[in-house]
Amino acid sequence: MRHLNKGRKLGRNPNHQRALLKNLIVSILMTERDASDDENAPKVPGRIITTLPKAKEVRPLLEKCITIAKKAQTHIEAAARFEVRADRGSAEWKKWRDSDIWQEWNKAIAPAVAARRRALQLIGNKEAVRILFEVVAPRYVDRNGGYTRILKLFTPRLGDAGKQAILEFVGKNDRVKARSQRPKVE
Repeated sequence: MRHLNKGRKLGRNPNHQRALLKNLIVSILMTERDASDDENAPKVPGRIITTLPKAKEVRPLLEKCITIAKKAQTHIEAAARFEVRADRGSAEWKKWRDSDIWQEWNKAIAPAVAARRRALQLIGNKEAVRILFEVVAPRYVDRNGGYTRILKLFTPRLGDAGKQAILEFVGKNDRVKARSQRPKVE
């Protein structure tokens, strides 16, 4: 019996399953980075091609990470009001550090730091977490879930004929629907 063992096995042991899901999340988030000088830049930002079962398994975990980062955006914006733009260790920064404003900033930023640590625990890559909080989450502040989509590909994978799918962020690569013009009758 498989009591309390939800999810697909994907032909791997549990540690390998978790590592696979983390790597898929990191790979889709890293496509959003600025890779202009990278020779291995992604063709389309915010999109990866993987097998259909892997895409279906990683989607809930990725959306959970985006939700965590999205909820932290309000705390980040609240802390930005108290933040000082001086260099660390300068006289202005030390003055700010000794004032009550720093205490307010600390209270405002604490939930965002906790959310960042939770995302780091789920993802396991600091660069991917930075991209999640700075690039991806602000895009979905007004959206209530459904941050990703899975598109099935017709062509199977070469070698083992596995069903392939595209996992991508919603809103970034959407097709623009244009209404056709009604013909004018003269």
